[in-house]
Amino acid sequence: MALVRRRPEIITFALLLAICVAVSLINPAFLQPSSLVDIGRASVVMGLFALGVFIILAAGGIDVSFTAIAAFTMYSLTLLVKNHWPDAPIALVLVAAVAGGALLGVVNGLLVHHLKVPSLIVTIGTQYLFRGILLAFIGTVWIMSLPPNMGAFGRLPLVQFDAADGRTITLPFYFLVLPAAALGTWWMLNRTLMGRAIFAVGGNANVAERLGYSLRTIHIFLFAYAGGLAGLAGIIHTCANRQSNPFDLVGSEINVIAAVVLGGARITGGTGSVLGTLLGVLLVVVVNSVLVMVGIPSTWQRVVVGSFILLAAAFFVTAQKKS
Repeated sequence: MALVRRRPEIITFALLLAICVAVSLINPAFLQPSSLVDIGRASVVMGLFALGVFIILAAGGIDVSFTAIAAFTMYSLTLLVKNHWPDAPIALVLVAAVAGGALLGVVNGLLVHHLKVPSLIVTIGTQYLFRGILLAFIGTVWIMSLPPNMGAFGRLPLVQFDAADGRTITLPFYFLVLPAAALGTWWMLNRTLMGRAIFAVGGNANVAERLGYSLRTIHIFLFAYAGGLAGLAGIIHTCANRQSNPFDLVGSEINVIAAVVLGGARITGGTGSVLGTLLGVLLVVVVNSVLVMVGIPSTWQRVVVGSFILLAAAFFVTAQKKS
């Protein structure tokens, strides 16, 4: 029990394993390579969002504006590249997406620090602000034809093979972005002063400030980092779907926050891990995928995910009281 209290992601892993075993017994097609590739592909954008949400939760805050940042960045950048530099290198497009998302994140960080109000309130406001600016001043028309390098990046295979039914199964190259971002986030949290500062602020912001940590710097870094990941997720979403829709990603905030909470992070801050966050993402993606495979209507997905959140919350509160 002490190990579980220290490493709550063990529960997430056990639950994920139990679901996979149960579903594979009900429907052996779940273990086919094509299904596993689909799960891996579906985890990329949610995983990038979740890593950003996790570091903000670790510092005792919460962000719900990341989908608006992603939509703003992906649509405006795609429009800019399409109209002014259609042959722009994909590496430059990805860097620009990170920079654009980080810039919008800085706005969140400055507002959270200077207004002295909970980050939830600030990011609800900026969510509507960013989305409103996008829809009112930039555009609402779907971009159905991407610049060639963006389209090619979305189709670039990392692993490709033929399934038994003759279909060609492809794990896209952009999948590598998620493990790279996870490793970078783990290194930042565990090997840098900023990582220690994030968990210190999540434990007790007043004590952290008395110890010499600059709350302004931490707030700006946190939200810029999360915004950069959101911008990256947005442009990958566009490349993967081969179109840019300004209305995309709306409503996925709950799934992402659920994944982070299920991974062991507490809303009150100071806890959690990158591994737990990734396991939480896998759990939510697997649940959303297998409910359809076993014949349960998709309308029940929120019921199941919500139940998992309540169970996880009950477990973590009980474990904390016992400790």
